[in-house]
Amino acid sequence: MYQIPLPAKYQNLSPAEASAIIRQCRDQLGSRLVILGHHYQRDEIIEQSDFIGDSLKLSQIAAAQKDAEFIVFCGVHFMAESADILSSGDQKVLLPDMTAGCSMADMADLDQVEQCWATLREHLGDDKTVIPVTYVNSTAAIKAFCGRHDGLCCTSSNCREVLASLWGHSPDAIILFLPDQHLGRNTAYQMGVPLDAMCLWDPYESDGGLVPSVLRRSRVILWDGFCSVHQGFTVEQIARVRAEDPTVRVIVHPECPFDVVQQADASGSTGYIVKAIEDSSPGTHWRVGTEMNLVNRLKDQMAEKGIQVQSLSDCPCLCETMYRIDLNHLAWLLAMLVAYVDSAGTSPLHNQIIVPDGIKQDAVKALNRMLNIG
Repeated sequence: MYQIPLPAKYQNLSPAEASAIIRQCRDQLGSRLVILGHHYQRDEIIEQSDFIGDSLKLSQIAAAQKDAEFIVFCGVHFMAESADILSSGDQKVLLPDMTAGCSMADMADLDQVEQCWATLREHLGDDKTVIPVTYVNSTAAIKAFCGRHDGLCCTSSNCREVLASLWGHSPDAIILFLPDQHLGRNTAYQMGVPLDAMCLWDPYESDGGLVPSVLRRSRVILWDGFCSVHQGFTVEQIARVRAEDPTVRVIVHPECPFDVVQQADASGSTGYIVKAIEDSSPGTHWRVGTEMNLVNRLKDQMAEKGIQVQSLSDCPCLCETMYRIDLNHLAWLLAMLVAYVDSAGTSPLHNQIIVPDGIKQDAVKALNRMLNIG
């Protein structure tokens, strides 16, 4: 993911100057451009976005914008890949800063997953059905792996439905869950799967650090990956905020560790968190275990309703790679698109996300299998 140096002209722009360039470029590009803003983006990026949501929803929205030749995804790399997978062949997906990656997605390397799969087939044989399921917070290569092996994707909002559907058709199937151990563990436990029927595959240990007997008795094999933001929330934080206010409501994302989800009053996807807070009564005090930009936005939006929203943690819980998307990079990218259009495609086009056709064909199988369940 190589990012060319930001031209000097754009490095020291004030927010007002960058916004003016963005507005001018948007006017010139018109309906040929759509800007997508993930929930975790800073407010100034959200203000420039045509649509706001989670990664998969935004990718589906982008694919539906048939007039949009340029899809600018203000998110991280795997999100832009998903948009390219679902978009039509004449649409171009671009990322304002190519260094905006995702540490969780990077924790599942294709070579390591292929080695895991070979080991599972060796130890489990043909009498055990293993189905790979990947969280959409994964690379296109991992989505394609799942597509090739009759697996599928899931989101934090439909993970339970995906697992229920798989076990409904194959009750004895073993799920290889990639790459977030916490979402897999929390969801399976809520469905009645005991902790001792789940095991953790460490890709840096021989045979995942597991013996065949453990694999055979498991219903879920969890990949040892996690979100660096949600991993930071703790039960000690929950105990502290409840000591400060016994009436507080604690709501967390299912990417949080198991004990945190168990101690919280509620857990769910970003959309679930937003709706739960919006639907609560005036006077409710929420402590939220998710990314800080979203929490602060909810804090401002809910204040006029008399609903108090604060982060579960006193430390800033920012997605650092998402934070690399800023107005300066967005202004540069849009100006580049204008120059590209004005030159009839002869000027350079940087930061386009292109998923190779072979990977795209397998990845879309995994995404479509998930969408067909819903």
